[in-house]
Amino acid sequence: MRMLLLGGTAEARALAKTLHPQVDIISSLAGRVPEPALPVGPVRIGGFGGVDGLRRWLQEERIDAVVDATHPFAATMTAHAAEVCAELRMPHLVLARAAWAPGDALVVESDTAAAETVARQGYSRVFLTTGRSGVKAFADGDAWFLIRAVTAPDGALLPRHHQLLLSRGPYHYDDEFALLRTHRIDALVTKNSGGEMTRAKLDAAATLDIPVVMVSRPPLPPGVATAGSVDEAVEWVARNAPMGNGAG
Repeated sequence: MRMLLLGGTAEARALAKTLHPQVDIISSLAGRVPEPALPVGPVRIGGFGGVDGLRRWLQEERIDAVVDATHPFAATMTAHAAEVCAELRMPHLVLARAAWAPGDALVVESDTAAAETVARQGYSRVFLTTGRSGVKAFADGDAWFLIRAVTAPDGALLPRHHQLLLSRGPYHYDDEFALLRTHRIDALVTKNSGGEMTRAKLDAAATLDIPVVMVSRPPLPPGVATAGSVDEAVEWVARNAPMGNGAG
């Protein structure tokens, strides 16, 4: 069979490693992160050009199945893949890591709502970890922000008072604890990305009794098949994906 693996996550890399070379996989990365960690096997980088471009690419490449292992907040790509696969009657799976239990976090529906919550609560020193795309919602904020991202946001979208910290996970509890204390953080803002790579900030915030504002995940398209782990995704590939024209 020949499979498109929409990736960019640790789960996608693990799945590619498990299936390659028994399954003919092409991994696709959005191309927004410089020097990304690459999976084994063939890789394409860049967008498809919307629904029409994705449909055309799948047909031209004679793809038999699609596994979407993108970031839980890559809602547009996930929606496009679901629409095209349903139209083509192509086996399609969303590999979605388990969400974090919000606990006592203030749960909001968007970056904008998170920014409004920060202002309303009067937080003054905020650890902002919503990623590059989430920063612009806080551009007019009066608080001081420690902004952590893999790549630098557009300078015009940054809050007036901030410090930029460029890094990528995994992160560890002791380091996160020290970071929060050193910068006298009084609120953590995060997306509910789930997984273990970035969870340590939540544990450190809990220890220090620092409130958390958590942006909830966008809903998955209705009716899509889902897996919560790489092992479940491997089982789905073996059970549901047809043997096609690839090397597998």
